[in-house]
Amino acid sequence: MSVAFTKEESSETAAETLLPDRPISPHPNLVTAEGLKQLEAQAEQARAAYLAAQAIDHVNEKRRQSAGPLRDLRYFTERLRTAHVISEPENRDIVAFGSTVTFERDDGRVQTYRIVGEDEADPKTGSISFVSPVAARLMGKAVGDVVTVGDQELEITAIR
Repeated sequence: MSVAFTKEESSETAAETLLPDRPISPHPNLVTAEGLKQLEAQAEQARAAYLAAQAIDHVNEKRRQSAGPLRDLRYFTERLRTAHVISEPENRDIVAFGSTVTFERDDGRVQTYRIVGEDEADPKTGSISFVSPVAARLMGKAVGDVVTVGDQELEITAIR
C-alpha cells in the first residue's frame, strides 16, 4: 500500500486533538473546604484518565484519548492554584459565603440553597454559586429581609 493513503502522526491529526482550555472565571476562586476536596478529587481523576490514555499504543488514538483529560487537568490545576478556602461563617445572623439560606418566593415556593464556590455549585443538589444573581442579592441580608431577583421577591426565612 502506498504511504500516500496512510495517516500517520500528521499535524492535521494533532490539531484535531488539541482542545481549547476550559474558561476560567474572572471572579475570585472562593471555595469551601468541601469544594477544595472536590477540586482535588477532580484533578486526580483527570490525571488518572490522562495517564491511562498515555498507555495506549496507537499514537493518534492516544492523542484523542488524552485531549479531554489533559484539558481538564490544566483547568483543575489552575483552580487549585488559585483557590481561596473560606471557612464556615461564624455569624448566622446574615447570609454569607458558606451559609445555607431558606427563602420564600412571592409565588409561595420555599427553597433552600447553600452558597458556595463556582466549581462546587449544583442547584439540583441545593447549592448555588456566590456569583449567581440569587446569591449575590441574598449576601449580607438577614432573616425577614426581602430581595428582588428579576420579577420575583424572595423573603429570607432562615439562615444556617
